[in-house]
Amino acid sequence: MSALARLRPTLISPTYTRLWFGQAVSSVGDAVFSTTLVLWVATVLAEGKSWGPQAVSGVVLATSAAVMFVGPLAGVFVDRWDKRATMLGTEVLRGLLVAALTAVSFVPAEDLPAGVWLGLVYATVLVLNAASQFFTPARFSVIAELVTDEADRARAAGLAQATGQTAWIIGPPLAAPLLFTVGLQWALLFNALSYLVSYLAIRGADLTPVVPAAPKPPAKAAERPGLFQDFTAGLRFFGRNRFLVALLLLTVIGQLGTGALSTLNVFFVTRNLHASAEVYGYLGMAMGIGGIAGALAAGRVVQWIGARRTTWIGLMASGALLVLYSRQTGFPAALTLLFVFIVPITMLNTAMAPLLLAATPQEFRGRVVAVFYPVTRLAAMLTAVLSGWLAGSGLRDFSGSAAGLRFGPIDTIFAVSGLLIVLAGVYARIALPAADTAPAPKTAGPAGDTAEPAEPAEPTLEGRP
Repeated sequence: MSALARLRPTLISPTYTRLWFGQAVSSVGDAVFSTTLVLWVATVLAEGKSWGPQAVSGVVLATSAAVMFVGPLAGVFVDRWDKRATMLGTEVLRGLLVAALTAVSFVPAEDLPAGVWLGLVYATVLVLNAASQFFTPARFSVIAELVTDEADRARAAGLAQATGQTAWIIGPPLAAPLLFTVGLQWALLFNALSYLVSYLAIRGADLTPVVPAAPKPPAKAAERPGLFQDFTAGLRFFGRNRFLVALLLLTVIGQLGTGALSTLNVFFVTRNLHASAEVYGYLGMAMGIGGIAGALAAGRVVQWIGARRTTWIGLMASGALLVLYSRQTGFPAALTLLFVFIVPITMLNTAMAPLLLAATPQEFRGRVVAVFYPVTRLAAMLTAVLSGWLAGSGLRDFSGSAAGLRFGPIDTIFAVSGLLIVLAGVYARIALPAADTAPAPKTAGPAGDTAEPAEPAEPTLEGRP
């Protein structure tokens, strides 16, 4: 058997391979772009200025604003528009926008006021991420139509997560040499060309669904619901679907661990592990490698034990590992535990993808994704803020002991977060359906209303080896 033949099952199909390749190149370009902008703002535009940290934080705020304010409405348009055209259009927009910023960047930094530069950077980041709110649900819908098997869907989600993790291992080390060796312009041009590669990959892919959708009679113009009506119909569908609400709740609780770690781990290294801050980067590398391992293994695990079992077992295991991590006092053991912790976290995130797809009818996929992702992003932001406030104010002077173990503010926050994740695993064990598939999605009626099925659909993948 040739090497290509062995790879094809991993990449699912030639069409998916094209889409994956385009995503991989674009993800690396995005990682280079984001890191380059942060480095340029911090080391060139705001060098020696007291407002440097605030200027850098504006890049993060522009990204979050696009997700929070554009994301929910973008799903309504994605459900109305042609998915392939939407993906191609967003890549053209993003490529042209970065190309325009590249052209402007040939102007010496000192020739324009800092406020003008920051305005250009923030506006570019905002529009780029706003466009991605259209691209992501469209790609989600396309993959759902091209990949219909539960294990293959988990494998596709795992490949997407592994690709994203790898991009952030490859991209940032590329960004600094590009910026300081050849200049800002060429680092930005790299990202513009990555959108061109993604565009060509999508354009050359055969996006015909594996299972064609049933033809619908053309609707009269007067019968087409309005934008607001479509948006509220999507919210009603999500809110009435207890399975989707359960998945969202589980994902939000899962953010407790990663949100606390992203905010407090650097202080945990210096205070609890008694290590130098210089080794902090190794923890991020361990999480990145663990994320890749978990994402690549997730498809196989879902095939063995099913998406539901992978989800609740992953929650329990990751919660217990976070509690164990909170008790560490030495760097090598903590590094190993953090690597192991992120593996089930990534696997359960991957396992949720086929469950989410199975529970959502085609006409609501864009809106469901546009609700799911912004809420989880908001949860991550709030968890990071809450963790920082607790460690810096609410529990700053906390100290206690129990059963011979001493507790401080940071390890207590980690331990409590881990226990909550374990409880989420118990909830998942009860709330998710007993079969390895999600309940059949509700059918859409006029104006986006939903009708309850008389009985849950029989599972189709139960007992899958």
